[in-house]
Amino acid sequence: MFEALFVDSLTPLTTALLAVALLIACGFEFVNGFHDTANAVATVIYTNALKPWRAVVLSGVFNFIGVLAGGISVAMGIIKLLPTELMVSQGSGGALAMVLALLAGAILWNLGTWYLGLPASSSHTLIGAIIGVGLANSLTAGHAFGEGVNWSKAADIGTALLLSPLFGFTVAALLFLLLKQFVRDQRLFAPPPGLTAPPLWIRSLLIATCSGVSFAHGQNDGQKGVGLIMLILIGLAPGGFALDLQADASRLHSARIAAVEIEELLVHAEVLPAGADAARLEAAVDPTSQRAEEPRTAALVALHRIERLLEGRDRVREIRRADRFHVRQSILLLDDAIKELGKADALSNLTKSQKKALDAHRDEIKGLTDYAPTWVLFAVALSLGVGTMVGWKRIVLTIGEKIGKSHMTYAQGAAAELVAASTIIVSGQLGLPVSTTHVLSSGIAGTMVAQRSGLQKSTIRNILLAWVLTLPASMLLSGGLFLLFRLFV
Repeated sequence: MFEALFVDSLTPLTTALLAVALLIACGFEFVNGFHDTANAVATVIYTNALKPWRAVVLSGVFNFIGVLAGGISVAMGIIKLLPTELMVSQGSGGALAMVLALLAGAILWNLGTWYLGLPASSSHTLIGAIIGVGLANSLTAGHAFGEGVNWSKAADIGTALLLSPLFGFTVAALLFLLLKQFVRDQRLFAPPPGLTAPPLWIRSLLIATCSGVSFAHGQNDGQKGVGLIMLILIGLAPGGFALDLQADASRLHSARIAAVEIEELLVHAEVLPAGADAARLEAAVDPTSQRAEEPRTAALVALHRIERLLEGRDRVREIRRADRFHVRQSILLLDDAIKELGKADALSNLTKSQKKALDAHRDEIKGLTDYAPTWVLFAVALSLGVGTMVGWKRIVLTIGEKIGKSHMTYAQGAAAELVAASTIIVSGQLGLPVSTTHVLSSGIAGTMVAQRSGLQKSTIRNILLAWVLTLPASMLLSGGLFLLFRLFV
C-alpha cells in the first residue's frame, strides 16, 4: 500500500520532513472533525434524538464513509488555488514551506475559535491560509505582488463560501414554513419535553439528517485534507506520486492519444502551426517561463513532451522517476496554456463539438495526475472520523443553545440539517469547498427567524465576527509562517 513511498531514495532529513508534514495534514483533519462536525450532532443531541456519544460515533462513522465515497473533485479544486510554479519545480523547498505554513496557520486559527466556542469555518480558514501563502510567495525575489494566487479559482470558491450561508438561511426558513403549513403533528414544532426522546418518525428523520450532514462534511471537507496530503507527497516524493502508479497500459495509451488529438484540434484552430518542430522548441524553450507570455509555445512543448515520454510505455513504472515529474509538469502547463488560450479567445475557430472533445481529451490526460491513493483517503477519513468524537461539546453548546432565544425544535433541527446536507453534497459534486459550519448555523438561524422566536444577538455577532476575521487572520498566520519556513527550507 505504501510502496510508492519507497520509489524515491529519500534522505533521512526529507523522510523526517515528510513524516512531520503528513502528521500535520492529518492533524488538520482531526481538528476539522471536532470543530466542524459538532454542527451535525448538535441538532440530534438538543432534540434528545440521540445520546451525545451515540451521536458523535454515528457522525464519525458517516464522516469516514463520506471521505471514502466522495471522490476528489474538491481536493483538485483546492490544489488549483495554489501557485503553479511551486507545483512544477521538482524538490522545491517552497512547496514544502507552503504546505506546512498553510496547515499550521489553519490549525492555529481552528483551535483558537474552538476554544472560544465559536463555530468558525474550517473551509474559510483553509482558503485564507492558501491565499496567504500565495501572497507571501509573491513577496519573495523575482515575483510581482499578487501573482502567486489563482484569482479566478479563488473568486469561484469565495462566491460559494459567501452565498452558501445566505442560501442555507433562506431555504431552511422556507422549508420550516412549508413544514408548518403541511405537517399536522404539532409535536414537530414544540421544544423537546425534558429528556424525553421524540416520536419514532421524528427521531428517524433527525438521525437521517444528522447522518446526511456528516456524510456531506466528510465528502467536502475531507477532500481538502486529501489534496494537501497529495501536495506533500508530490513535493517530497515525486517519483512515487507525481503520476498514478496504478495506471495501466490502456490508460497510458488513451492519454497519449488524447495529447495527439489535442494537438490536431489546436492546429485546426490555427493556434499551433502544422508541422512545427516541437523537438527543437523543447530543447530551446523552458515552458514554465513561457506559459503566460507564450501559451502557444508552452502548449506545443508540453504536448510533445507528453507524447514522447508516454510512447511505448505499458505502465507508469516504466517511465523514469525524473520523467514522471516531467509528465506531470507538462500536463499542468498544458492545462494552464489551454485556459490562457481560451481566455484570449484563440479557440474561437473550434465548433461546439470540437471544444467538447478538447475538454474530454484534457480530462483524459489529467486522469494521470488527478488521483489519490486509497491509503491517503483512509488516513484522512480516520483522522476526520476520530476527530469528530473528540472536543465536540463547545461548538454543540453554541449551536444548540446560543443562536436562538428558545430551545431548538425538532422541525428546526431537521430543516437546517436537510438543507445543509443537500447544499454541501451538491457543492462537492461541483468541486467547490463550502463551510459546513456557516451553512448549518445560518440554517438554524433561518428557522429561528421563521419561528419568530428571535436570535441571541451576542452569539450572532460573535459568529459574524469570526467569519469576518477568519480570512485576514488565517492569511496573516500562514503568510508569516511561510516566510519564516522559507528561511530554513
